[in-house]
Amino acid sequence: MNPASGYLTGYAYTLNPYVGCTFGCSYCYVRRMPLALFKGNPWGEWVEPKPFDGEGFRKEWRRAIAKGGVTIFMSSATDPYQPVEYKEKLTRQLLEAMAEEPPQFLLLQTRSPLVTRDIDLLKQMGDRVRVSLTIETDLEAVRKALTPYAPPLAARLRTIRELRQAGIPTQIAISPLLPCSAGFPALIAEAAERVVVDDFFRGDGSGGKRSAQLKMAERYRALGAESLYAPETADAFVDDLRALMPQGSVYFGQEGFLP
Repeated sequence: MNPASGYLTGYAYTLNPYVGCTFGCSYCYVRRMPLALFKGNPWGEWVEPKPFDGEGFRKEWRRAIAKGGVTIFMSSATDPYQPVEYKEKLTRQLLEAMAEEPPQFLLLQTRSPLVTRDIDLLKQMGDRVRVSLTIETDLEAVRKALTPYAPPLAARLRTIRELRQAGIPTQIAISPLLPCSAGFPALIAEAAERVVVDDFFRGDGSGGKRSAQLKMAERYRALGAESLYAPETADAFVDDLRALMPQGSVYFGQEGFLP
């Protein structure tokens, strides 16, 4: 566990079970961090499980719980449900330890349907956990162009419904909003109990500089969506969602990710 800071101020700790991420999304802000820049291999082509000592982690965890105020963002620089998690089960081992003495709050941020494997543990945490599932568009062509190694959108929509049916607190993270159809707000309003929207200009941790370095405007131009690459696009999308969803269920940016 590492002390949280910056965009995640409001959490006590971040927890990243893996180093690297094989989903390799084109817009990921981690691409511009030293972790990715100085590795040598391109971001998205490698992932390394962190060493895990179950008893050692439990001792650290119990000490933190005794002090109080344990709020966790999992994860800030990787997806806790990497494809390798099927084999490693590192995230599951961490959740098993947490479920023994639940934190004040855990936000589990992922884009992987594998999260449903751990419904049994998430249920044990009750309302102290929220699964935040990324769904940035409803267009598979856009997903394939900008996040080709991420799970298909239909699988993610099934995941959010399965989690809700199991009684797990959830939200959909449209972060960042990508080019989508006119029907996307209605699709999200039907699927989600809570939504957070973000964009490339206020959500990349650098006021849009990292997104510019990643040439996101050029990627939009290649998709014929250059006019959508503006803060106003997300603002209008939020307005559409708020017209469809209950008051207090739609957030923008950092507020929607806080404990």
